[in-house]
Amino acid sequence: MLPAGINPKDMEKLLKRMGMNIESIGDAREVVIKCENKEIIIKEPVVQVVRLQGIQTFQIQGRVEEKPLITISDEDVDLVAQQANISRDKARRMLEECDGDIAEAIMRLKGE
Repeated sequence: MLPAGINPKDMEKLLKRMGMNIESIGDAREVVIKCENKEIIIKEPVVQVVRLQGIQTFQIQGRVEEKPLITISDEDVDLVAQQANISRDKARRMLEECDGDIAEAIMRLKGE
């Protein structure tokens, strides 16, 4: 956030004189931060890279969502694929949509 009354162009010139370079990444669609037990997903991000003394710092703004990480075993995929009579790929996608709930995945695939 810029202090009130400071022209952004003047601020950019001042920062460059101090050796700081700021660049926008205009085509970013999504930023994902993977943690041990969750993912932080930033939709519609505005991303800026600040470079100072050889160090890059990213500033990210946007709509934040958190999603717990789920572990889906091959056995679960095989069970859903067999019960719903579908491919393993489709079974895995459905399990991911159902947050690993085997019964829900099978019921949704069978249209129940």
